Amino acid sequence: MGPVPAGVLQLLALIAALALAYVPLGTYMARVYSSDRHWRVEKWIYRGIGADPDTGMRWPAYLRGVLAFSLAGVVFLYLLQRLQGVLPGSLGFRSIDPDQAFNTAASFVTNTNWQSYYGEQAMGHVVQTAGLAVQNFVSAAVGMAVAVALVRAFAAPRSRSGPGGGSAPRTGELGNFWTDMVRGVTRILLPLALVAAVVLVACGAIQNFSGIHEVGQFMGGDQQWNGGAVASQEAIKELGTNGGGYFNANSAHPFENPTPFTNLFEIFLLLVIPFALTRTFGVMVGSVRQGYAILATMATIWIGFVALMMWTEFAHHGPALQIAGGAMEGKETRFGVGASSIFAVSTTLTSTGAVDSFHSSFTGLGGGITMLGMQLGEIAPGGTGSGLYGILVMAVVAVFLAGLMVGRTPEYLGRKIGTHEIKCAACYILVTPALVLVLTAAAMALPTPADSMTNTGAHGFSEILYAYTSAANNNGSAFAGLNADTQWFNTTLGLAMLLGRFLPMVFVLALAGSLAGQKPVPVTAGTLRTEKPLFTGLLVGAILIITGLTYFPALALGPLAEGLAS
Repeated sequence: MGPVPAGVLQLLALIAALALAYVPLGTYMARVYSSDRHWRVEKWIYRGIGADPDTGMRWPAYLRGVLAFSLAGVVFLYLLQRLQGVLPGSLGFRSIDPDQAFNTAASFVTNTNWQSYYGEQAMGHVVQTAGLAVQNFVSAAVGMAVAVALVRAFAAPRSRSGPGGGSAPRTGELGNFWTDMVRGVTRILLPLALVAAVVLVACGAIQNFSGIHEVGQFMGGDQQWNGGAVASQEAIKELGTNGGGYFNANSAHPFENPTPFTNLFEIFLLLVIPFALTRTFGVMVGSVRQGYAILATMATIWIGFVALMMWTEFAHHGPALQIAGGAMEGKETRFGVGASSIFAVSTTLTSTGAVDSFHSSFTGLGGGITMLGMQLGEIAPGGTGSGLYGILVMAVVAVFLAGLMVGRTPEYLGRKIGTHEIKCAACYILVTPALVLVLTAAAMALPTPADSMTNTGAHGFSEILYAYTSAANNNGSAFAGLNADTQWFNTTLGLAMLLGRFLPMVFVLALAGSLAGQKPVPVTAGTLRTEKPLFTGLLVGAILIITGLTYFPALALGPLAEGLAS
């Protein structure tokens, strides 16, 4: 079978698997966040952290919970890295330098998992398992909690339930952050990650706490490998759309991703929760068709990007690419062009950042597609939680634009979209591009940061643009070729990750609080039917146009210029 049909068949198999998981997983997550019962282990956790799981929170209190918990995570992970040299299980590695410890702490707490270090040469077992792996779970649960808070705002007051469940009452309460976060870990992420880790171990991924082993000579020097709890971290890194790899080669490493089957399985893991959350949204607002409309938007963009990526990477320009069956530079021969293209699009259209190939080696236009996927806001299907609340914000903007065109007050799911709501949505949309473009301009203008570029010209500019796009959008993948382990990049990328994660959450929760306090508007003959294909088309158009107007000048200087010149 040729490489093109093989890639298409893998894509179809992936779509079928996602379709099978969509209804049961999405419905289950809706029940998790709507339940009034607490598991015994959850009660122990609430008692340990001093939280009352039955207290309703308005949006400022919910936001304070998000920020306080995340700040504690940054401090703990920073100190854990700084003390690594005196901790057991450090494998002899020294403590992490302050700027890199800050960058890594900000990275994992924000669900970004940008890595400016070699995992197998820097982090011991304690930091990897007690620090990084734990944050893989809780950072994903925080994103899911914020998404559910926004969904409750649209659902209120169609039904009433306790603070930990269903819909918030008209007082503007959004639920309870601690309840939502703990349930996301105990009832969703932990069980799924356990099953996924078992599958990965069965297929050849390693899972141990061994030390460093000499494995022979390589290019005149000793080659060493260390073991680790790789399969368990690989499972949650994909499920939680985290992306940080145990090894520097990430999911291109055979210890993390041994076979073509595990490669496809990992793509499934990073997509399944973000897609299924649209079903959760539909169930919680009382209309699964609304969830299908959001799903159709996400799927249209994702499939379109995969098709474009395959086209650019399979294009045969010259005899070398014809013999290889596509642009094979930087790609694993175990996976080929098709699987690598699906992985690259899926990891950049979510906030995962894991890689099974190196995006800097893609064709010029292929590298541009990975960047554009992040610049859309990673909403197709986006990160675990962040993709859902991101596309719902875009839906608010699309409804507002439709209202302007027909001269009606815009409404979405029975909520009026007024001045306050559209200001929150606009601020949400503008935060990330401002971070990306300002920091990219600063890095290109100053003499020292440019020294980190391996390449010059358009490709060198793409390295810088990709780095800040990845950080501010909480993706974490790297274009490769850029030496990001400097004080400038560790500090500015760390700040971009923190601001790119938490400033949008401020506007999402402010929007949710405003919507939750409204009285529902009855549906009339003039109400825009947001569950129809027309709205899906409008939403896709709004997403592409807004992103294009924002980033096209920067893309024209980098990947577009490189792609058109080749």
